[in-house]
Amino acid sequence: MSHSPFGDISVEEFLRDYWQKKPLLVRNAFPDIEAPVGADELAGLSCEEEVESRLVIQKPNSDHWELKQGPFDEDTFSDLPESHWTLLVQAVDHWVPEASEIVEQFRFIPNWRYDDLMVSFASKDGGVGPHYDNYDVFLIQTQGKRRWEIGGHFDQNSPRRSDTPVMIIPDWTPEQVWILEPGDMLYIPPQVGHNGIGETDDCMTYSVGFRAPSHAEIMRSFTDFIGEKLTSEFRYNDPDLALQENPGEIKPEALDKVRAIFTDYLQDDARLAKWLGEYVTDPKYPDINQAAEEQIDAVQLREALKSGDLHFCRNEGSRFSYSIRSQQALQLFVDGNCFEVSESACALATTLCQNPAIVISQGDWTEAQLKLLADLYNQGSLYIE
Repeated sequence: MSHSPFGDISVEEFLRDYWQKKPLLVRNAFPDIEAPVGADELAGLSCEEEVESRLVIQKPNSDHWELKQGPFDEDTFSDLPESHWTLLVQAVDHWVPEASEIVEQFRFIPNWRYDDLMVSFASKDGGVGPHYDNYDVFLIQTQGKRRWEIGGHFDQNSPRRSDTPVMIIPDWTPEQVWILEPGDMLYIPPQVGHNGIGETDDCMTYSVGFRAPSHAEIMRSFTDFIGEKLTSEFRYNDPDLALQENPGEIKPEALDKVRAIFTDYLQDDARLAKWLGEYVTDPKYPDINQAAEEQIDAVQLREALKSGDLHFCRNEGSRFSYSIRSQQALQLFVDGNCFEVSESACALATTLCQNPAIVISQGDWTEAQLKLLADLYNQGSLYIE
């Protein structure tokens, strides 16, 4: 049985009874939690150019909401009111390696479903208003208290206020209300309405989010992936064309031929797996160049091992997944790139997907294993600690 952060509920029970079905409150899920990022450090991150951040400010005793996009500066924070504001910083685990330890508690969900760790700091009565998300989220209180109101399922056809810069559900009526204290955790499935409000002036919440690509995104990405590899010579053809009464009719036979074009590509498991692996491991921020400044190769790696053990860590912003091709071959997908791996390197590839850090020491490392480590290091997906 897997280790469970859900108290008396096992991971298996959680996935069966709650995942994408209904909210779950877990008291003291993370006892004695020590947040790796405090309020001052979070504010500092939000001043960095490459960090995605937002400030949501509500005027007390009014329905007026203001949204500011980072990066911010010191003046931004010195001008904030005493209450009714929230600072949100995305992908904190990308920038603070220690924060990834919280994410690792949720690896019972496939790597490719994970999005990022968002951290929010709220003043008294601060929040972003009642809303819903299209992703699963685990909300972990690390300091202060936050009141969470939960209620109802919503979608794109649900009413929403058009006069606010953030999506707010009008006429909000909660069905459940919980106050979370440090160590408490709340799971909220997609499209379930929720509203978090700071109960204290030092309210900090860690949000571990899991994405699910929309059908539109899946269709566009796959057809682009296939289309880029086809020449204009691949065409609809009908050598069995028969005379029809009305030339304006699109016959069922034509629909069958078009359908077959789609299904032929979909039935190629290797091609489908390659597209999906590259698509779902594409970096959250692909414009950030994370390649190693000094490139290495397998020979240099083998030489370095003569001096002692090497501690490899996954880049906290990197995405690792794999797809099995056969008993002795698999495709490793890392940050949108596919590595064809076979025989001796297969165990190494799967270990990298499962463990955030590995140690390699002197021994019988094959050329394929060392080359894989070097390639991943060079593209910035691994670093040596």
